[in-house]
Amino acid sequence: MFDGIFWDNDGVLMETEHLYYQANAAALAQAGVTLTLDDFRRISLRQGESVLDLAAGRGEEATTALRRVRDELYYRLLGEEARPLAGVAETLARLHGRLPMAIVTSCRRENFLQMHRASGLLGYFDFILTREDYGASKPDPEPYRTACVRAGLDPGRCLAIEDSERGVISAARAGLAVAAIPGEMNRGGDFGAARWLLTGIDELPALLGLD
Repeated sequence: MFDGIFWDNDGVLMETEHLYYQANAAALAQAGVTLTLDDFRRISLRQGESVLDLAAGRGEEATTALRRVRDELYYRLLGEEARPLAGVAETLARLHGRLPMAIVTSCRRENFLQMHRASGLLGYFDFILTREDYGASKPDPEPYRTACVRAGLDPGRCLAIEDSERGVISAARAGLAVAAIPGEMNRGGDFGAARWLLTGIDELPALLGLD
């Protein structure tokens, strides 16, 4: 058994990555750039970079305007369409109180709070780290190292739940064991740094010896 579990948010707890794709695609369309799903997966989900760079060369003011369009649309979509993934609430309820749990996300706090306004999930966690709470983002190990320090736990005794390559790399570099649950947006990626590759969150209780 582990001493703590650290959860990624987007694509693990909440179904939101397709909304971020929609918001970026709509913003880039205003600049005459078509964002394919493959490019989004490669640039945003795997590399952790901004797909708005595909419209580079139009000047700082134009880039700022695109980012504003993207951010406003994404925030609205999160409030209207973000939902917990199937099985998440039930799994968290089974684990709650057995060991410390926290969320370690690259999401900005305002977007995180927007998507969780009605999720009913936050009460299961001891604390939350959003993008404002650390310096370097995933795949850098800093987010998970920060989480372990805050929890007072040895990384080697902790489990991270991730859905993306860069998230898995971040947690593994920090010394945590990683269970990867690639959703539709991340299928086909390289998850060699994960100790376990699961097909769904419903497999987690058995992995932890709770079945």
